[in-house]
Amino acid sequence: MPRYTAHVRGEWLAVPCGDAALTVGWLGREAIRRYIKNKPDNGGFASADDVRFLVRRCKGLGLLDSEDPLHAALEDNEFVEVVIEGDAMSPDFIPSQPEGVYLYSKYREPEKYIALDGDSLTTEDLVNLGKGHYKIKLTPTAEKKVQKSREVIESIVKEKTVVYGITTGFGKFARTVIPVNKLEELQVNLVRSHSSGVGKPLIPERCRMLLALRINVLAKGYSGISLETLKRVIEVFNASCLPYVPEKGTVGASGDLAPLSHLALGLIGEGKMWSPKSGWADAKYVLEAHGLKPVVLKPKEGLALINGTQMITSLGCEAVERASAIARQADIVAALTLEVLKGTTKACDTDIHAVRPHRGQIEVAFRFRSLLDSDHHPSEIAESHRFCDRVQDAYTLRCCPQVHGVVNDTIAFVKNIITTELNSATDNPMVFASRGETISGGNFHGEYPAKALDYLAIGIHELAAISERRIERLCNPSLSELPAFLVAEGGLNSGFMIAHCTAAALVSENKALCHPSSVDSLSTSAATEDHVSMGGWAARKALRVIEHVEQVLAIELLAACQGIEFLRPLRTTTPLEKVYDLVRSVVRPWIKDRFMAPDIEAAHRLLIEQKVWEVAAPYIEKYRMEHIPESRPVSPTAFSLEFLHKKSTKIPESGDL
Repeated sequence: MPRYTAHVRGEWLAVPCGDAALTVGWLGREAIRRYIKNKPDNGGFASADDVRFLVRRCKGLGLLDSEDPLHAALEDNEFVEVVIEGDAMSPDFIPSQPEGVYLYSKYREPEKYIALDGDSLTTEDLVNLGKGHYKIKLTPTAEKKVQKSREVIESIVKEKTVVYGITTGFGKFARTVIPVNKLEELQVNLVRSHSSGVGKPLIPERCRMLLALRINVLAKGYSGISLETLKRVIEVFNASCLPYVPEKGTVGASGDLAPLSHLALGLIGEGKMWSPKSGWADAKYVLEAHGLKPVVLKPKEGLALINGTQMITSLGCEAVERASAIARQADIVAALTLEVLKGTTKACDTDIHAVRPHRGQIEVAFRFRSLLDSDHHPSEIAESHRFCDRVQDAYTLRCCPQVHGVVNDTIAFVKNIITTELNSATDNPMVFASRGETISGGNFHGEYPAKALDYLAIGIHELAAISERRIERLCNPSLSELPAFLVAEGGLNSGFMIAHCTAAALVSENKALCHPSSVDSLSTSAATEDHVSMGGWAARKALRVIEHVEQVLAIELLAACQGIEFLRPLRTTTPLEKVYDLVRSVVRPWIKDRFMAPDIEAAHRLLIEQKVWEVAAPYIEKYRMEHIPESRPVSPTAFSLEFLHKKSTKIPESGDL
């Protein structure tokens, strides 16, 4: 018998259908009837017949015609939303689609797998798992380690040994011994009581990352989870069934208890869950719709699922990868601005940076030369001011290698810590199968990723701070020799005046966000957990800082391209002309005032998708191969070639330059 799941005013109702020829209108009416039946006050309705409503798919939110037969309009087990007329602004209305999720039509179930062993996951791997590019499987070695670890737990339970979190309570209740017949209830109670987070749920990409990372940690074989349960969790991930995980509530020691508890709550079939097929629904319905059963927790398994730094670290992975992407593109944007402001490349001379050999500084100076070297890429703009009387440029142009360089080095430092944390066992107690015992420790403390992500926010912010000053120089006619605010008929048109204000606002907001969260600590759990990392906030605000950096650089990119319009017919170097062409493919020149926000968003999207880097990278790498002897290291910071090889970017032939 076909069955459908209907969402009515925040409740999910299973509606069996004995006749597939019945209509969508019947399904909506029957769902409302069942909703009214469950309400003491009938939900405020006299009868279901009096209610006017619309029915739409949860998958894609498309409206359905009430007269269409169910067999033609819906698949078996499909989820629908019944929207009662007048309820659009009701506080009881819970939309089934999470904020920020990309269109359902873009989701394709992956065919490729990543084999997890708990030791070799990279930040790139985790981000790709978050994007839904791969499913997960365990390596044979990992399966054996998990099994051996579980044998230790079963021995403890069988022998009634007193061990924290297995046969005792948690935190302040660590001295309370739990009867054997209550051990499974203990684990369920742990998950339920610790699911106390608040705020918006993680978007699907971030929830996938969180779940994938927890699987990787469990695969190390130090958590005591059973192989049966771990495989059940992997099935949930591979079906893209994602629990409702509020973003706030972790203090970052004992791990990320609240968010990981919400993650575990969905796995046991409680709370809310999301999938591309269902949207938001009760977890038990989402699991059932995908042919999955809720996890039944055995002794220690609740604790194994919720104890660790995976919320901080998974968000930190996204932060590191986005920071890397915007840092390398910031060099390209700044080089374009230098060209528009008729600056000199002398400050990027190899010998200058050889005597202050910071790796990031050397790489940034190299990138500037690869984009602006007039001997390699003739520039009519550079030639037009070759014999000017200007001696040197302002710091925002001249000191880009030093300022951008330390950002690159900061990212490399943070990435090393995050990569180590990705492949670390962060449980308590730890199960050491080789010794046949458990040991209580403090690997759950999030101080490492918390401190690193605070440092990342401080470092990456400087890209926005210096970019905003370059925007000022582009917009200020006394500094740029260009029309005020980069627009003709100033006064009638305001041009980039308020776009610069937006950049200034974002930079100012970043200054507050860069205050380190990890300098704070509040004692919790009756002073048992008396020092915490506050790493959850460190990770979330680092992502916000990075987003602001991306947006500021998007504004600079638009401003620099607009500046080129006033230097025409002169042309810049070939790689920078390619960047200009890319921008003009999505944003037309600014002839007179128009709605600017969509232009900023379009440029922001180019940076997020790394399109600017893809256009310029072949020229940077060709220049590298021609100017760095083979005996020297190819890439001081390993940022550019790594991405180039992954994207299989074509190196241009000489005739293309």
